[in-house]
Amino acid sequence: MELEQLITTSTQLLTLTFTKRMERTLIQVIATMMVFLTLGFQPVFSQVAITRAGCGTTKFCLDKPNECNPAANTTPCLFGSGKATAFNNPTGIDLTFELSGNSTGYIALGLTQNVSVDPIMLFICGQNSSSNGTFFFTTMTLDVNKTLTSLARNMTGIMTGIQSSVVGENIKCKFSVSNLNATAPQTRANKDTTFQVVIGSGPLDGNTLGSFILARNSESLDFSVFLPNSTTNTTAAPSGANRPLYSNAVLPLLSFLTLSILKFA
Repeated sequence: MELEQLITTSTQLLTLTFTKRMERTLIQVIATMMVFLTLGFQPVFSQVAITRAGCGTTKFCLDKPNECNPAANTTPCLFGSGKATAFNNPTGIDLTFELSGNSTGYIALGLTQNVSVDPIMLFICGQNSSSNGTFFFTTMTLDVNKTLTSLARNMTGIMTGIQSSVVGENIKCKFSVSNLNATAPQTRANKDTTFQVVIGSGPLDGNTLGSFILARNSESLDFSVFLPNSTTNTTAAPSGANRPLYSNAVLPLLSFLTLSILKFA
């Protein structure tokens, strides 16, 4: 009987010890999750690498000042590039864009048929300084009166692979857009892959975009000249990672959970 009581008592003690350890671990996990929620689940952005490599050969580049280095975060350099990844006749062309510049508001790259008389489709990357420099991405139309309005085209499913980083005032982003065409569907007879490109920036007033300030625009450019031979006349999807914007934010939490589980392995 004494042996049975001893075994029973030992089992109860071991069970109690294990339960308390589990409770402490669960409390730590919950506390960690609460920190993430309190911080608004801010993403941990990886550095987006944008360089001049390939300018004029595999991608079109536009910058101000001329030949500036977009890899240097502290040096003022507004830089935009576009690279053709596939031609989908007759719907248009797939392009991957890079954009880098310094701003406390937003930077933008735009496409148009004629910058003097036609509306401009703007792809906007910015940071909201009133929300701890949170990155945001949006698309707008700059009309002929230089007013920003909502983009008429539904971009759902057309834009993929948005990547971003914000370091101080430096904003960087990459993204892909499929089936871009310089002409309206009503007049489209074949592909029209010729655009003028603009780059610029603007302020952010609260949650409102301020006036777009044009920094530089290109002459008319046929992006199909940058198509790699392997994708010419194909319907391949845009290249580039399809990585969610907040993917890196969960890594610390997953690491903590893994370590906690290993304690009991």
